[in-house]
Amino acid sequence: MKYMILFLLATFLWGCSQPQSTREDGMNLAEKVKQFAPTEIRYDHSLLDDRQKVVLEKLFHAAQIMDTIFLKQVYDRNEEIARKLAADTTASGRARRAYFDIMYGPFDRLDHDKPFYGTASKPAGANFYPADMSKEEFESWLESHPQDRAAFTSEFTVIRRRGDKLVAIPYSEIYKDELTRAATLLREAAGYADNPSLKKYLLSRAEAFLSNDYFQSDMDWMDLKDHTIEVVIGPYEVYEDGLFNYKAAFECFLTLRDPEESAKLKVFAGYLDDMEKHLPIEDRYKNFNRGGESPIVVVQEVFASGDARANIQTLAFNLPNDERVREAKGSKKVMLKNIHEAKFKQLLRPIAERVIEKDEVDWVTFDGFFNHTLMHEMSHGIGPGKLVLNGRKTEVKSELKETYSTIEECKADVLGMYNNFYMIEKGVFRPEFAKEIWVSFLAGVFRSVRFGVNEAHGAGNAIILNYMYENGAYVYNEESDRMAVDFQKAPKVLKELATRLLMIQARGDYAGSKAMIERYAGESAILKKMTAKLKDLPVDIRPVFQIEEEAR
Repeated sequence: MKYMILFLLATFLWGCSQPQSTREDGMNLAEKVKQFAPTEIRYDHSLLDDRQKVVLEKLFHAAQIMDTIFLKQVYDRNEEIARKLAADTTASGRARRAYFDIMYGPFDRLDHDKPFYGTASKPAGANFYPADMSKEEFESWLESHPQDRAAFTSEFTVIRRRGDKLVAIPYSEIYKDELTRAATLLREAAGYADNPSLKKYLLSRAEAFLSNDYFQSDMDWMDLKDHTIEVVIGPYEVYEDGLFNYKAAFECFLTLRDPEESAKLKVFAGYLDDMEKHLPIEDRYKNFNRGGESPIVVVQEVFASGDARANIQTLAFNLPNDERVREAKGSKKVMLKNIHEAKFKQLLRPIAERVIEKDEVDWVTFDGFFNHTLMHEMSHGIGPGKLVLNGRKTEVKSELKETYSTIEECKADVLGMYNNFYMIEKGVFRPEFAKEIWVSFLAGVFRSVRFGVNEAHGAGNAIILNYMYENGAYVYNEESDRMAVDFQKAPKVLKELATRLLMIQARGDYAGSKAMIERYAGESAILKKMTAKLKDLPVDIRPVFQIEEEAR
């Protein structure tokens, strides 16, 4: 009996240690993969001469290295799991590997990071911190070791244990092998780059990979001009750090500029100061110290990697995030037109047909969709940034900690609408465009919340939907089971929400930020009702990049 009990106990424990594949495999995981519609992403080869094609190829290989680093940043067991999944050639194994590749790990980013392979939970701080380190331990360490604050809160270090101590290790050290290879490829690409500003950026970014100082290369990226290849590569967004939003994840956007479309949008850059003045807060909270260059570029995406490719594909980006660079030069807004076109066709229009009142569906337009993204990115560049609180110099992102990304994305979406209406006031857009702005955004809310309300963009959109609905700006028609905009109430409610979000940032109000998220960022009854109607539609596209196919 003793040996039988030991045998049964061992069998039970062995079974518990195995990946939970039965429940999630087969149909379930295959269905999860189908949430992402395979979409070919092509680019115009004719824009490049022979030397530029070599530059593009070398940058593509450098971008692939960003994938390798990001996989390490997400979870310390990712490489081990990837090897195991690659060896499983069954149908269920292929489904697991496909979903792992989409999610960059064994955690479902669409479902609150629940594991779909194995039973381990994703550490809140990903692999930027020791998995067993709490926020309290980190903050306690800094209280007793104030000399460590700069290194510990740096975007470009990881925190590790050494005995009973916590230490900060620079990215240039912990990812030395990968970054050395990437730096070599950037230098080789620079050798073929005839554009002086692109050559300068590639060389300074290669140096940054090895020095861990990204300031000068960010400045050089802002100075790119008369170039065809628009590339940003390195550590940028902090969403992956769920503990503090301190640590930057590696990514790459490799794109080609669309000169004709970019020229059309230059007019908007001249309004950035006006937009700051127009913010619905007192002047003492406004930020007129950021640089005013603020270029806007429309591009074709050639390839994306790392944080830029995980889960949901972004429509645009607004970089750099370094407030020192923003004060000196502003920030650059890069619009991914071919990704917009793919998402409007595959996602937004089908969603609108299901959830928007029929007499408003025709106001869901590509222009409404594209121009909101433009103003969203411009709105990241306005509002509070650096702060002085009780005589202490700090930044919004430092004060709002892990809530920063959600509040910032929400702010950018709210101000995206607010500033589009301001462009109507200034005569840039026709007055009739107002309804396209309102209804295209409402349809877009249901696209974004399907990413998961635990993700910054989805949570930000949930806040907007729930706040606007609670205050009568969005209405639900029980008879048609659809939603509409109350065009009379909506402007006032939008302005109120903009003020609340901006003041949370202006005051560095961490408690207010947490309260806003707790009250409005959840899956409300109306949100659940509407998204339930979309279950059979794709959540997002799964890019099939032409350049990858060519490299095979």
